Amino acid sequence: MARLAQTAGLTDVQQEIVSTVRDFVDKEIIPVATELEHRDEYPQAIVDGLKELGLFGLMIPEEYGGLGESLLTYALCVEEIARGWMSVSGIINTHFIVAYMLKQHGTQEQKEYFLPKMALGDVRGAFSMSEPALGSDVSAITSKAVKDGDEYVLTGQKMWLTNGGTSSLVAVLVRSDEGHPEGTAPHRSMTTFLVEKEPGFGEVRPGLTIPGKIDKMGYKGVDTTELIMDGLRVPADRVLGGVTGRGFYQMMDGVEVGRVNVAARGCGVAQRAFELGVAYAQQRHTFGKPIAQHQAIQFKLAEMATKVEAAHAMMVNAARKKDSGQRNDLEAGMAKYLASEYCKEVVEDAFRIHGGYGFSKEYEIERLYREAPMLLIGEGTAEIQKMIIGRRLLEEYRFQG
Repeated sequence: MARLAQTAGLTDVQQEIVSTVRDFVDKEIIPVATELEHRDEYPQAIVDGLKELGLFGLMIPEEYGGLGESLLTYALCVEEIARGWMSVSGIINTHFIVAYMLKQHGTQEQKEYFLPKMALGDVRGAFSMSEPALGSDVSAITSKAVKDGDEYVLTGQKMWLTNGGTSSLVAVLVRSDEGHPEGTAPHRSMTTFLVEKEPGFGEVRPGLTIPGKIDKMGYKGVDTTELIMDGLRVPADRVLGGVTGRGFYQMMDGVEVGRVNVAARGCGVAQRAFELGVAYAQQRHTFGKPIAQHQAIQFKLAEMATKVEAAHAMMVNAARKKDSGQRNDLEAGMAKYLASEYCKEVVEDAFRIHGGYGFSKEYEIERLYREAPMLLIGEGTAEIQKMIIGRRLLEEYRFQG
C-alpha cells in the first residue's frame, strides 16, 4: 500500500476532490501552519484558497450553489486539512454544521436566503450551545428568548464559539418558554435562532457583543470566543425552522454530524504525527544505526500505524451510515471517542520518538502535542461519548428476561 488510511469504494469525483485538497494542504498549509500557529494568526490566505476550491459549499445542495457532496467526502477532506493544521478544519466545521442544520431544518425562505451565500463562503457560520457554567449539560441552558411582538429578545452569555469573531451568522440555542407550560422537559423548551452579525469583536450589532479571542493552549489561529446577548432583538422569521421548541433536536442533529468531523480531525492529526515520527526515526541515528532499526521504535511505529488505520475505518463507517439515511449516533460516538483517544496516543508516541527535539518549537510535533487534547473535549467529551455509546448499547441489547 502507498500509505495509511486509504478509503475503498470512492467514486472518481470523490477521489479527485480529496486529492485536490491533499495537494492544497501539502503546498499551502503545511509549510506555513506552525509559524502562523505560534503567532496565533488567522490564516486568511488559506481560507481564501479554500473558498476558491468551493469547500465552504461542499455539502450544500447544488440547487443552492454548493457541490452537493456526501458527509463521507466532507469527512475525508477534513481529515486531509487537519493533517495540515487542525485549526483550519475548525474554521470550516462550524460553518458546515450551521449549513447542515439549515439544509435539514430551515424554512424554505431561510434556505434560499442563507445557503447560496454560505456556499460561496460570503456568509460564514458559527454555532453556540455551551455557556460558562454548564459545560456538557446542555439541558441546563439559562440564556433566554422572550417574545415581543414580531421579534424575540435574547439575553444571556454563551461560551466556546469557534469562529465567533470571523462569522457573520451564528446559530444560537436558548431557552424559549413561550407555548411550553411549566414542567415541560428542558429539552422541549429550547429554540435555535439564526443571528446575523458583522464579523469582528466588540459590539457587532445592537445587543450582541463578542468580547475577544480566548487565549488557548493549542488550536490557535481560529478564533474561539464568548458571546454576550443583552436585549438582542431577533425577528420571529429567524427561528430555525419557523417553530420554537425544536432547537435541542436541531442542534443534536448538527452535533452528530460534527462528531464525525471531530473523528476525521483526530484521524488527520494522527496521520501527520505518524508521518513525522516515521520520517524522524529513519533520519536520527543512535548506537551506529537509524533509530527506526531499533526494535523498541519499530514497536511504537507498528502501534501508531494500527491506531491510524482503526480510527480511519471507524470514521468512514460512521460517515457512510449517516449518508445512507440511518441513525448514526452510536457509530459517530464510537468514532469520535476512538479517534480522539488514539490521536492523543499516536501524537505522544511521535513526540517520544523525537526525544528532546519534540520539546522544541522548531519541530512540528510540538504543535500537534498541544492540539490533540482539544479533540478529547470538543463536540462532547470522551465521557459524554461513552454515556451515549452505553445507552445505545443497552437499547440494542436489551435483556429479554
